[in-house]
Amino acid sequence: MEREFAWEPDAERYTMHLDGRLASVIDTHRLGDAISFSRVFTAPPFRGHGYASDIVAWAVDHVERTTDLRIVPTCWYAAAWFDRNPERSGLLARRAG
Repeated sequence: MEREFAWEPDAERYTMHLDGRLASVIDTHRLGDAISFSRVFTAPPFRGHGYASDIVAWAVDHVERTTDLRIVPTCWYAAAWFDRNPERSGLLARRAG
């Protein structure tokens, strides 16, 4: 299957299409000097193939390559992804307190 990743700034989301079909989405929100990954969703026909992990990895790489923003993983899946990939924790926004 052909995978196509994209950042859609007007919709504030990352998308992954498989053979032209929308398979996975990350909804985001800007929080000052950070970006929140507020929802990671994979459409039912595409679940169970690791696509959610693939889109989070691509989005994290995109944030790192194209911005100075830090990431706030407010979605449970995005938070778990960072737990499984501690080498990427340098991109996380520091918590106050």
